Amino acid sequence: MAIELRQQLKLSQQLIMTPQLQMAIKLLQLSRLELMDTISQELEENPALEEIQETPEEAPEEKAEQAAPEEEPLKEVTIEEKINEEVDWNNYLDEYNSPGRTSYESESREAPRFESFIASRKTLKDHLLWQLMMSTPSPEEEEIGSLIIGNINRDGYLDSPVEELAEVFGTSVDDIEDALFLLQSFDPVGVCARNLQECLLIQIKHFGLENPRIVDIITNHMNHLENKNYRAIAKALKISLDDVIRTVKIIQQLEPRPGRAFSDEEPRYIIPDIYVYKHENDFEIILNDDGLPKLRVNSFYKNAIRRGEEVSASAKDYIQEKMRSAAWLIKSIHQRQKTIYKVMESILKFQREFFEMGVSQLKPMVLRDVAQDIGMHESTISRVTTNKYAFTPQGLYELKYFFNSSINRVHGGAIASASVQDKIRQIIAGENHKKPYSDDKIAAILKDYNINIARRTVAKYRENLGLLSSSKRKQY
Repeated sequence: MAIELRQQLKLSQQLIMTPQLQMAIKLLQLSRLELMDTISQELEENPALEEIQETPEEAPEEKAEQAAPEEEPLKEVTIEEKINEEVDWNNYLDEYNSPGRTSYESESREAPRFESFIASRKTLKDHLLWQLMMSTPSPEEEEIGSLIIGNINRDGYLDSPVEELAEVFGTSVDDIEDALFLLQSFDPVGVCARNLQECLLIQIKHFGLENPRIVDIITNHMNHLENKNYRAIAKALKISLDDVIRTVKIIQQLEPRPGRAFSDEEPRYIIPDIYVYKHENDFEIILNDDGLPKLRVNSFYKNAIRRGEEVSASAKDYIQEKMRSAAWLIKSIHQRQKTIYKVMESILKFQREFFEMGVSQLKPMVLRDVAQDIGMHESTISRVTTNKYAFTPQGLYELKYFFNSSINRVHGGAIASASVQDKIRQIIAGENHKKPYSDDKIAAILKDYNINIARRTVAKYRENLGLLSSSKRKQY
């Protein structure tokens, strides 16, 4: 069989990810903070990209003064040294000759910033170390105490076993226990406990509540206490249900997480990417460009290439590459904002009843609906709606929130799953706390509202809302 070489022409379509397309896709899925970080990094690395520094416009008064014709020269101001005879000099001298130090400050003096008066937040470990040093420990006790404090978690519990700490420090378990006993007497009450039972026992001892009944419930019946199985506790302790409830109310006043007050978590503030306002009988969409720098290509490099100045070939290629990168970034940002606006416009068209009346009127909608409406791919819509937030008349929502699966109604039609969850939340909020509704009962109530879902779906939505089961919601 002979081997031969052939040439063949073949015509085919192929998607090529150009650098410009890659940048556009990357910017599309970034959140607002990530976009600002990307722009800042590009401004540092790309000399051909610069931020437009806005200068404040001249005030109308200044323009009027410049345009006003010359007026007559002002007359010299003279001060008439004439004393008003009606002045009550007795009151004047009494007021301004009062004893005490008088100080005057210039109004132009800059006031101190409020940040100067805000103390730094003290952490739990700093608070414990301060108390440890105030107890005047020996060098060995200080080292062991610092070791234990270094293994305290954010809730105030000791994470590592005492045997492991003794092995690490090279000492006996009794020495670790003695240091731990000292630390457990520190503020906040219950800190440095090894588990929840020990934490609660430390607190009842500190507050003088060492009732044998309370100690017995905490020590031996924590599982029934967590599940609110008060009848089992009453049967085990051979006391009445009312006595158990009174004892449980005392335990409920204790703090299960002593380190909560020293949490170092900073609040995360969400800045919306887009605003939707109601104006008369229509809605207005406004993109949020506050904080985003306005970019342009550096005119110096642009003019240098245009004039054909003598530069080396490598420098010219470098400048052209950076100018292309800057132009692509600017165009991609504009395209990103334009796409977000189009997607929000389409969401507003499909979910207009939600913007007017609230969550109960949210309709079932999928990414395909918006993609077909604005002529884009579903993956593009998914990237646009990720980590993007809209401020609406009903509150602040992520764009993903408006896409919901559909739930069938009893008599035909469909309703959004988010609306069903909101209805479940309303039903549980209005129930009798002594006789809370079970999941089966909630499913039956929803059928009365023309919503057909199973008990398992009710349990799933209830857990998504962070609501407990009926047995744990019951209040005695």
